[in-house]
Amino acid sequence: MILVGLTGGIGSGKSTVSAALARRGAVIIDADQVVREVQQAGSPVLEKLQRRFGAQILTGDGSLDREALAAVVFAAGDDGDALRDLNGIVHPAVGAEMNRRVMAETTTDKVVVLDIPLLTENPRGGLQAVIVVDVPVETQVARLVQYRGYDEADALARIARQATRKQRLATADFVVHNTDAIESLEPQIDRLWEWLHALPQLPADSSVLDNFRPRS
Repeated sequence: MILVGLTGGIGSGKSTVSAALARRGAVIIDADQVVREVQQAGSPVLEKLQRRFGAQILTGDGSLDREALAAVVFAAGDDGDALRDLNGIVHPAVGAEMNRRVMAETTTDKVVVLDIPLLTENPRGGLQAVIVVDVPVETQVARLVQYRGYDEADALARIARQATRKQRLATADFVVHNTDAIESLEPQIDRLWEWLHALPQLPADSSVLDNFRPRS
């Protein structure tokens, strides 16, 4: 197994790069998707969230209302306790599930990609390399306004809650530039795929994987 991380700021096109790697045969472990799965209706995580933040965060069918939860957590004047509590409930469950998926691939020769939006903010030990999808802030804003319907102020506020472009690039072992047309990505992904296969395979008994093994 080859084990790497993939990250990029909101609106960078990280999901497009992730999908391109998947088409080439990579195993993608998507942190955002895992978050959605562990927060499904009836899950222990959702029950804990309801106890902490109230029934207002649920929809009529008992599933999570993400906008309502965000409104509570990022309410004006909040002292940060709500966000810390949210992370304390969600992050351990997400980490455990991602670790389980990593360990399931240890006897394969696959390229395993941990797709983590906040990898710079929350570094993970055990990764052989970090891939950063990079775009200028103005490109992020334009995409968030055009494709997600944010106004410019909201887009800038969301970008400001993440690591800076400079901070992400400082962690990068390979940078994918995604400012231009999507056609310009494919040659870069080809080079990235070749580069990934030049990395050494991690043996199943590697001590590096202790970061992902379940704790007793």
